[in-house]
Amino acid sequence: METLAEIERVERDLFDKFLEQGQIFANKEVLRSSYTPESLPHRETQVNHMASILVDALKEKTPSNIFVYGKTGTGKTAVVNYIGNELRKTGDGLSKSVNCIYINCDIVDTSYRVLTHIANMIISDWDSRLPITGLPTDEVYNTLMEQMEARGGVTTIVLDEIDKLFYKSGDGVLYTLLTMASTLKNAKSHIIGISNDLKFREFLDPRVKSRLGEEEIIFEPYNATQLQDILSARAKLAFNENALDSNVIPLCAAIAAQENGDARMALDLLRESAELAEREGGRTVIEKHVRKAQSKIERDRISEVIHTLPMQTKLVLLSIMMDEESRENGVDITTGEVYTRYSFLSKQVDTAPLTQRRITELISELDMLGIINARVVSFGRGGRTRLIQLNVSIPDVKAVMEKDDMIKPLLEYKPAKQARLI
Repeated sequence: METLAEIERVERDLFDKFLEQGQIFANKEVLRSSYTPESLPHRETQVNHMASILVDALKEKTPSNIFVYGKTGTGKTAVVNYIGNELRKTGDGLSKSVNCIYINCDIVDTSYRVLTHIANMIISDWDSRLPITGLPTDEVYNTLMEQMEARGGVTTIVLDEIDKLFYKSGDGVLYTLLTMASTLKNAKSHIIGISNDLKFREFLDPRVKSRLGEEEIIFEPYNATQLQDILSARAKLAFNENALDSNVIPLCAAIAAQENGDARMALDLLRESAELAEREGGRTVIEKHVRKAQSKIERDRISEVIHTLPMQTKLVLLSIMMDEESRENGVDITTGEVYTRYSFLSKQVDTAPLTQRRITELISELDMLGIINARVVSFGRGGRTRLIQLNVSIPDVKAVMEKDDMIKPLLEYKPAKQARLI
């Protein structure tokens, strides 16, 4: 029987071999998406545009609302956080009361949570902060108004992944925040909305739509050369000297450039490659580590893409998955069948079904993402339709869908057997 001393020695030995490895990284954190760098290569235009709008806060005026749009990994959140930090610094230097409140709407996704989060970021007394549940929303709103008026100054409210908030809770909270901005007397506020789904704005109330995006800033995908510059700048901080083979950064940049110029993916690929090399006991990251990391990230990417899809698109994907479950292997699904299933599912979650034309567009988007394969076929006088197949496994789709509280109950419905409809 092992003694306590022997057990403790084994536990120490378990981690000693890993502690001895750290020959590659100097500071791994600078490769994470949560890190805000001191400079943002190839985003000077967006930085200057946003600064020209937010300077009004330093003049004690209300800045215009801003809508920031671009694909995943194009630097939207990094730029907004960078500008927010600079705004606070300049405000402190000029003795101006400016505040920037960041909200991730993938997490803070209801009217109550959004209003409570903003209020608690303003309330300085910890004991006076609002509970995360339990109060009437009107009471939370009134408290927020009181705190805003008492604090004064200009508050920038950043709603990252604003489309998630809309699909989960509608546009009521956006209307509330816009109304609050016009009601405040001793304080001022405005909104910066960040999204990779521009089309969600089509479904907003006209009163919200007209006021939400007074200024629009577009973030184009990075090209391979730009991604190399970004990775090189981060690598100087992240790695010890001679930790990277000369081919690693160009290869990571080239792979990410093929994935819609996603800087986040490029950084993840570089970090994952270095972690693999370190686990193997190496001191240098080489091409084989990048290739191994690429395979792992591609598996994880599909899960992340599905997780971040808008609600309506998730319902379409779930419809395709259920239809595929209900038939024999190799039998394609038609757009009409998907729409029938989608209409049923949308009603189960109290969501108004979109038109069949719009669903056809969402099917095309899923095709472009590589999640499904949709090919158009003609039946002569019978017209044309799309024949659809999943490109990912049903268990993988289910595993992601189960993490969505609104979608999860739909997984309990057993797909009815369907004859092929053309």
